[in-house]
Amino acid sequence: MSILTLNDEEDLGRVVDRHGIVVIDFWAPWCAPCRGFFPILEKASESHPEIAFCRVNTEERKELAQAFDVKSIPTLVVIRERIMIASQPGMLPEDVLEDLIEKSQALDMEGVRREIENPEEQEGTES
Repeated sequence: MSILTLNDEEDLGRVVDRHGIVVIDFWAPWCAPCRGFFPILEKASESHPEIAFCRVNTEERKELAQAFDVKSIPTLVVIRERIMIASQPGMLPEDVLEDLIEKSQALDMEGVRREIENPEEQEGTES
């Protein structure tokens, strides 16, 4: 699967509706780490065709960056089953991106939904 360009919330909605996991790279053309990260993202997209990999140019699509509270670039956001499960600023090495993808795939989404619906029940349950 190729890397998709998101231009607005409508594009984002279509991608999220069609894919269980969506990885979004927030970047800018002037950002050297962003340009350095692109080949890593491309390789991951080839290794994981079941995942939608997308990019948002923060210079052109400020509203999308603001919607995800992007404060620095590059920032990588992972959405699974319409829930944002990760937001990671900074350029990720290939092994760290792969680890993030694996953890995203293995995440217990029922547990995530329970925590979102009843956050007070989750307090004090961690050991």
